[in-house]
Amino acid sequence: MHATQHSRTAEFMAFFRALETARPANVRLFSDPWAKGFLGSSFRALATAARLPAIGWALRRFIDHRWPGARSSGVARTCFIDEAVNTALEDGFSQVVLLGAGFDSRAYRLPFASEARIFEIDHPNTSHLKRQHVETLLGNLPRHVTFVAADFNRERLGDVLRGAGVDFTRPVFFVWEGVSQYLTAEAVDATFRDVATSAAGSKLLFTYVHRDAIAGRTDAYDGMAAIHQAVNDAAEPWTFGFEPGELPDYLAARGYRLISDLGAADYRALYRDATINRARGYEFYRIAVAEVLPHGPAA
Repeated sequence: MHATQHSRTAEFMAFFRALETARPANVRLFSDPWAKGFLGSSFRALATAARLPAIGWALRRFIDHRWPGARSSGVARTCFIDEAVNTALEDGFSQVVLLGAGFDSRAYRLPFASEARIFEIDHPNTSHLKRQHVETLLGNLPRHVTFVAADFNRERLGDVLRGAGVDFTRPVFFVWEGVSQYLTAEAVDATFRDVATSAAGSKLLFTYVHRDAIAGRTDAYDGMAAIHQAVNDAAEPWTFGFEPGELPDYLAARGYRLISDLGAADYRALYRDATINRARGYEFYRIAVAEVLPHGPAA
């Protein structure tokens, strides 16, 4: 995936977070005060206009109709991962690695993030853009955040992370969101194996898409035809997915224990917001959490 394409995907997610942040404080599921700062002028104008309830409602309704489930899944996924990272920090994890960090701002907005070392890994051009945005928004680059440029399809993650200062002898909490569907099977395998060389008890939270969504079956899920059209128009084809039933054995062979695996309908249902938990679409998008076992990856 080219850097400009990756940046486009990151901007869409930042836009969804900005739309949620524009909702009234008593109904929104989270606040991301930095999301709007990562947007281009057009999206930024829309996010600003969304503060007006009627315009915000119309924008969300249009998106939900045009790309069923994309926004509601993205918002619920943000909540789920925010909570998982917060829990990890409260449980004593002092290292968090964001694999494919995009324009996410967890390192700057979560309550305990500044008490840990946060490593943001992304494609070189996306990482460069992120640094520029962060410096503009915050006035400086936070000392607890390390930006690392890498290409998952070409570089060994373990080598990159160790070179950046990640201590693999101590537990690490890894977040791998919105990346695996763009990689080759070989790159996905290498990433899992590299992460599994971290200390026992390390955790990897990752998203993936159901293999049926990769196969091009436009009848497999609600709104699948529109989604395939969108990713093809953006020259961002999805190339990799898992069959959920095969995931436990896949992970076990690489040194993990699967803790949980939820589809979009499951993680949307966790949040008491009718526009989220009653939404349909994107059921193929899943969040899994796995723990690194003491014996490490299989040969």
